[in-house]
Amino acid sequence: MPILSLLDNDLYKFTMQHAVLDNFPGTPVEYRFTDRRPSGRFNDAFVRGFSEELERMSELRVSDEEIEYVRSRMPFLNRPDYLTYLKSYRFDPDEVSFEVRRDGRLELSIQGMWGRSILWEVPILAAVSEQYFRHCEADWSMEGQPDLATEKARRLSAAGLKFADFGTRRRRNSDVQSLFIERAKRESGFVGTSNVHFAREHDVTPIGTMAHEWIMGVSGLDGLRRANREALRRWARTFRGNLGIALSDTFGTGAFFEDFAGDLARLYDGVRHDSGDPIAFGERVIAHYHGLGVKPEHKTIVFSDSLDVDKAVELRRHFEGRINVSFGIGTHFTNDFADGRSLSIVIKMWSVAGVPVVKISDEPAKAQGDPDALRVARWTFEGAPLDQDESLTAETSRGS
Repeated sequence: MPILSLLDNDLYKFTMQHAVLDNFPGTPVEYRFTDRRPSGRFNDAFVRGFSEELERMSELRVSDEEIEYVRSRMPFLNRPDYLTYLKSYRFDPDEVSFEVRRDGRLELSIQGMWGRSILWEVPILAAVSEQYFRHCEADWSMEGQPDLATEKARRLSAAGLKFADFGTRRRRNSDVQSLFIERAKRESGFVGTSNVHFAREHDVTPIGTMAHEWIMGVSGLDGLRRANREALRRWARTFRGNLGIALSDTFGTGAFFEDFAGDLARLYDGVRHDSGDPIAFGERVIAHYHGLGVKPEHKTIVFSDSLDVDKAVELRRHFEGRINVSFGIGTHFTNDFADGRSLSIVIKMWSVAGVPVVKISDEPAKAQGDPDALRVARWTFEGAPLDQDESLTAETSRGS
């Protein structure tokens, strides 16, 4: 199935859209696509299918019933100016440029005003994955998926975990994601999904706060050195204490903890881990809270980095009774097939108002951005030499 609704998107895209319109209206941005494990198998059939999908997306509208759902279930978005904007929103395919190179790799970029183009990322990634597995590697079936979904949800619930579906971006298709949610919501540990459309369809809680994009954008507009702090402060002002999970690894956790001082550590409900050693990270979070006189058992870590059932259960056991933990699991829920194939694809902000922006991460392979901008960021946050070769470790161009 294609993109099903304008709400067939992750909640954090709408929360960030609201924050952008509140803080940085009229700001131009560029995003770029990266395939971390390029197969070289994108083909002409994919191009046709994906082009048709972009045109279908331009016809999507938010219905009155969907607006009422947002108003009633997401009070942090229930502001007349934002709901009016969302009701009038339309995807503009002219903001998207893509081609399949001769070597079978996909190149793609998005350019537009931040408040408009922000909603493209997740549905484009979902559409790329669906069209790829329809036209490029189509030898698979849904056999066994219902039982597999039930087994995963039951194991996680039996181990006492609280977990959510974060699988929109890399789902095999929308049917797989819907199936997982339908099975998982029967189990006690399932707390919701990042996908707003499916949260509405299955009557579960929409889950999400912010992504790296928010902090990256603030770094280009407010300055790199204290971007974490300024991004979190602006977020708190916009949402007035709601959506209080801080993303920690945009410029590495060292830089994050320097900025996550007593006021922010007390204000925010917790932090999200998205790269690096999760146990080392959790121990550092607990020590950070203790050092500030904050009780970690009153705070939460959301783990969301390439999780599966076994990893999540291990993390829950390790931190039990010391800090609250929850888990956002993506590809393992929505693209786990017997063939073992899934795409490792991302779309990240490349520039804001003409200023290159970067993501450093705690995982070198996840670093993203222009090589010169990455060198400056590593010098700023890590003291790394400015002549360091970033092209060897970072995702620095489209399609690479």
